[in-house]
Amino acid sequence: MSTTTEAPSGFSPRVALQKVGTSLSNMVMPNIPALIAWGLLTAFFIPDGWTPNAPLASVVDPMIHYLLPLLIANTGGRMIYEARGAVVGVIATMGVIGGSDWLIAQENAQLLEKWLADGNAEADFAALGEVHMFIGAMIMAPLAAWVMKKLDRLWQDHIPAGFEMLVNMFSAGIFGLIALAAGFFGLAPLVNGLMTLLANGVNGLVNAGLLPLVSLLIEPAKVFFLNNAINHGVLTPLGISEAAVDGKSILFLLEANPGPGVGILLAFTFFGRGAARATAPGAAIIQFFGGIHEIYFPYVLMRPILIIAAIGGGMTGVFVNAVFHTGLIAPASPGSIFAIFGVAARDSYLGIGLSVLAAAAVSFVLSAVFLKIGKQDDGDIAAATAKMEQMKGKKSSVAGALTGAGAGAAAAADASGHTGPIHRIVFACDAGMGSSAMGATVLRKKVRAAGFDDVEVTNKAISSLDDEWDVVVTQKELTDRAQQRTGSAVHVSVDQFMNSPRYDEVVQLVQQRNADDTGPGPAAGPPQEEATAASPGTATILAADSIILSGTASDSASGIDEAGALLVAAGAVDEGYVAAMHDREATVSTFMGNGLAIPHGTGEAKSSIQRSAMSFVRYPEGIDWNGNPTTFVIGIAGVGNEHLELLQKVAMTFSDPAQVQRLEDATTTEEILEILGDTKE
Repeated sequence: MSTTTEAPSGFSPRVALQKVGTSLSNMVMPNIPALIAWGLLTAFFIPDGWTPNAPLASVVDPMIHYLLPLLIANTGGRMIYEARGAVVGVIATMGVIGGSDWLIAQENAQLLEKWLADGNAEADFAALGEVHMFIGAMIMAPLAAWVMKKLDRLWQDHIPAGFEMLVNMFSAGIFGLIALAAGFFGLAPLVNGLMTLLANGVNGLVNAGLLPLVSLLIEPAKVFFLNNAINHGVLTPLGISEAAVDGKSILFLLEANPGPGVGILLAFTFFGRGAARATAPGAAIIQFFGGIHEIYFPYVLMRPILIIAAIGGGMTGVFVNAVFHTGLIAPASPGSIFAIFGVAARDSYLGIGLSVLAAAAVSFVLSAVFLKIGKQDDGDIAAATAKMEQMKGKKSSVAGALTGAGAGAAAAADASGHTGPIHRIVFACDAGMGSSAMGATVLRKKVRAAGFDDVEVTNKAISSLDDEWDVVVTQKELTDRAQQRTGSAVHVSVDQFMNSPRYDEVVQLVQQRNADDTGPGPAAGPPQEEATAASPGTATILAADSIILSGTASDSASGIDEAGALLVAAGAVDEGYVAAMHDREATVSTFMGNGLAIPHGTGEAKSSIQRSAMSFVRYPEGIDWNGNPTTFVIGIAGVGNEHLELLQKVAMTFSDPAQVQRLEDATTTEEILEILGDTKE
């Protein structure tokens, strides 16, 4: 996974619509749990629900009319101007809600007067229903927060000392009232008219039996990440209003149906080629059960004609849902089959199940035909993923995982709460003395070469981490443990420490974050864990007797035994440490890359170490190290930091292909020691 590249300059309607859709999604998605709670409340406790309950049913209308729009307003305002924007956004949105209700009341009064004048009975009068201000909240709250932010900047430098709180409180209150009035008289009539127009358009499609045609818009929009503007800007507000009246809405199913995507992925599973075929089964599981629809987008982008298959599947699913009059009681997010059935209306399970199967079948058949017709190679799934990420504007962790990429530094930074400059980077592993030390050495050289001499790059055991680091690099199996101890850091996961492409991304992140940082960084903390040579006369860390030029092991287990036996023979460790080396390997692989493995014990095994030592075993024919071809195995046992200087030399040696070739060609132990550089305790 490469780092994000700068987008080309100039206005792009597609990018602009993506940004609008992303903003709408960011306001709605955090509040989906509240929408689901309202849907369940409706499903169980209204008069037609599973377990009717009049007292609880009385909460249904206030919740959808006030609570849900105001929650969205809070989120939208907070996105722009934190807590201050959230408060002002909620006040302003209350004006839109009140204005809409007042307009509806005025219109109902006029209609009732006309109804009675025509000689009809008042009891038969059908009043217009309320308009729920979801769209109003998504427009008014961010706008009010943005204006408040601009106003604060006008006078923030002119407030007398001691009057800051007074000015801040009253300025927000006064502007909030102004924004409320603007929403009441200005935005409410516009939103009422827009909702009426959209509702009439959807009803017209339904009545004409043309609702499946919306798939012509929705399915391509999904692939090009334009669906958020349609889904959260139109379908969700209309669906909620419809569900408030009918108890369910088919609109929630137009975009969420996983059938079209899983049909395409299954076609690749049976008829694809190369990496696309190999990764499709995993993608199908993630898409169907996990609800992450974007996982199938690269497959469509790789063969654009498959958009026809997606449209065909989508139209089929909508048609079946329309025939069976199905619907959801609330939005299904993510679009997992579990989430869909979790919020399905009580009379819709059969129809929804058939719609998913039918959509998957049609998209599968069409995709299979297109894949069989096409004689050329299916293309590069990694390149298609990169193209998808470029259109999306950010990284896709799930797609990257399927195509073999780890968690990139840019994506990890986006996902973390860390926003400041990078001053401290730590490599963390289980014991903190082997693989992490080598990784730290390699990255430290890259960071220094980029001109950032003040950035600390060191290594530690996960158990000794504090939440004081800006970036934490771990092997992917250990990332969860590291996140528990350093929640505020940027976490970067790598497959191996020796030569990961993530290192260049970390350097780019440092360059981006530190470009404008001219002030002093935080305290440098403890010195980097680099050992120096000790006085002569003490035992060598890597002795000639601990070097074997032609090992006899055949796999990782026997390789650990062979390297560990050399440490035992050198008097550095006891047999218990070798067992701990196997325990460490069972937890996370010690394969470093470039044909090198560095097995070592767990942190709990330090009591088995008498002194720091290393062993070196070369396998000219190579051995299999948990699926990785390995030529060199270096066993490590460390007390304190004595062994780290040699580890750093090992790291630099194996990052240089020419030096690795020298190690492969060496015929004596003396040559090995000369290349690595011996160090005394």
